[in-house]
Amino acid sequence: MKVASFTGKSGTGKSFQATALAQRRGFDAIIDDGLLIYKGQIVAGRSAKKCASKAAAMRTALFNYEDHREEVKAAIERYAPEALLIIGTSDRMTDIVAGQLGLQAPEERIYIEDVTTEEERQIAYHYRNDEGEHVIPAPMGQLRRDFAGYFMNPLKKFIDKARGNAVEGSADTEEESNDDRTVVRPTFSYFGSFSISEQVIRDIIRIAAEKYDTHLAVVDRMNNGKQTNMSVTIDVMAIRDPASIDMCIGLQRDVFDALANMTAFTIESVNVRIRDMVKDREEMLSRKLH
Repeated sequence: MKVASFTGKSGTGKSFQATALAQRRGFDAIIDDGLLIYKGQIVAGRSAKKCASKAAAMRTALFNYEDHREEVKAAIERYAPEALLIIGTSDRMTDIVAGQLGLQAPEERIYIEDVTTEEERQIAYHYRNDEGEHVIPAPMGQLRRDFAGYFMNPLKKFIDKARGNAVEGSADTEEESNDDRTVVRPTFSYFGSFSISEQVIRDIIRIAAEKYDTHLAVVDRMNNGKQTNMSVTIDVMAIRDPASIDMCIGLQRDVFDALANMTAFTIESVNVRIRDMVKDREEMLSRKLH
């Protein structure tokens, strides 16, 4: 197995460039911040960006925890990649990672300056230090359930759409089309924690329910108060019509998709309960008003 390193100062865009670099150079596996990514999929490890402190993040990135280290070593043996790219902030760091995982020292060293311009590195530095954004070179779908931080992409997309700022061909549009990178804000970011108010959840449900108002009226909403593994229950009033069941299923699906896409948190479940039934829409509207 060929082992190479990809190094550069923190915040210069290594993780953002890693997927494209690996594809160009034929690396079928990447080690980045505690994760083993094989052919674009996370197969072992845990992200240092999940850690609650920078000290813990560094220990994770260096595979100082035995269970973490052994898990990734076993996965490397199991998947047997032909070429592995280790990402780090210095040659010394990548050498330590290689040693921790029982790998040979990198036989090729690639530097961020080899693949990006000074302007690109300055832009990456801005997003890391001024916006608190970090990149993980893996699809968002893989990270939703386990990542404890704040996903930036969907919220930015939602805000840009609302403000009319999405411009075809812009950097944001290009980034959003790349499914192999996920932008996150770690929990140890100095920007602080991220939360979404109960009112926002209620507004998302209200808007999603508008298309079903011929048969359903939302009378109550509740969630378990968690920003990850969120469970939502929606109580509705429904017209006595077999179509109302299909409407409930559609509402359940649409609310799930809207919450997942707009907040990017892991949605454990969305449940729709019929609290009351009425004979027609006129009665439904009348009872809702009272």
